[in-house]
Amino acid sequence: MTGSRNLISDVAGTRVGNAHDDRLCSGVTVLLCDRPLIAAVDVRGGGPGTRETDAVSLTGTVDEVHAIALAGGSAFGLSAATGVQSWLSERGIGFAIRSARVPLVPQAVLFDLLNGGDKDWGRSPPYEALGRMACEAAVPDFALGSTGAGHGATTARLRGGLGSASQVLDHGLIVGALVAVNPVGSPTIGDTAHFWAAPFEVGGEFGGHGFPSPMPAGALEPRLKGGPQEATTIAIVATNAKLSTREAHRLAVMAQTGLARAIYPVHTPLDGDVVFAAATGEVALEDRIRGLAELGTAAANVLARAVARGVYEAAATPGFWAGPPAYRTLFPHHATT
Repeated sequence: MTGSRNLISDVAGTRVGNAHDDRLCSGVTVLLCDRPLIAAVDVRGGGPGTRETDAVSLTGTVDEVHAIALAGGSAFGLSAATGVQSWLSERGIGFAIRSARVPLVPQAVLFDLLNGGDKDWGRSPPYEALGRMACEAAVPDFALGSTGAGHGATTARLRGGLGSASQVLDHGLIVGALVAVNPVGSPTIGDTAHFWAAPFEVGGEFGGHGFPSPMPAGALEPRLKGGPQEATTIAIVATNAKLSTREAHRLAVMAQTGLARAIYPVHTPLDGDVVFAAATGEVALEDRIRGLAELGTAAANVLARAVARGVYEAAATPGFWAGPPAYRTLFPHHATT
C-alpha cells in the first residue's frame, strides 16, 4: 500500500522543493526535513558527480545531515548545495560546533548540458540561486515529471524526469523514494510503451500496462543514448525508521537494486548513479536484521516505481529541445491523465 500522497513526503516531516529554469532546461530538487537526518550514500555508476559524500560515509564522525540536494548541470550544478546551505544557515539550522552551526548538504548531479537549453550563463552558473529557490518552494505535495533536477533529464529513447513513490509497511514503518531519471539506458522495453518496472507498479501509477506478451524480439539488446559521461540517475530513499549510519548505508545499497529493476542497462561506465538513504528515526525496527532486510526490499521496489513515474509524467518537449520525446508524446494512447 502506498502512502496518502504516493510521494517521498509520506515520510512524516519531509518535504521536497523543486526549482527549474525553462530557458536553461535544467533545475534543482532538495529534500528538507523538520529534524536532522541520519544518511548514507551508495555510488554505482562510473562517472558520478557528488559533494559532501564524505559527510555520509561510514568513516565520518558526524551522524547528521540537514538536507539532500539533486541537480542538473553536471559539475556546474554542484553549487546548488551552496544555495541550500546558505538558506539553512539563515534559519539557524546546522551541525553545532560551539557557537557556530554548519549545515551539511550532500548532493549529486546529473548531466543535462546538451539538451538544447541555453547554458551560456556567463560568470556564474545559476544553480546556487536555484538551490535557494528550491528550498523556498519545498512542500509535502510536489509535482513530478519535468520539474526540478529532472527538468532537463533524458533517457535512451524518452524524456526523463523527476519521480517519487512510497510504501507503507507493518509496524508503522514507511519508505519513500525520490529520483531524477537521466540514464544512458532505457526505462521501457524495446520499442514498446511497457516499463521494465511493471511488476512493481501499484494502482496503475504509470499506465498499468504490465509486461508485453510475448516479449518483443530484441528487447534485451542494450539501447544507449549519447556519448560517454552524458548520463546519471540520482536518487534519495527516505524512511521513518530509526537507523544507524551503517544501517542507512545498507538501505542505500539495497535500494540501488530498484534502478536495476527499472532501467536497462544500468550502472554502466557511462552513468554516475548515486542513491542516498535518509532516516528520520521515529520508528524502531522490531528485529534490526530482518527488519532492515524487509525495509531495503521495499526501498528497491519503491525506487523502481519512482523511476517509471518520473518518465511517465514528463511533459511534452519544448521547441528547442535536443533530446528524445516525452512518453505521452510517443505513446499518446498508453498514457492517462
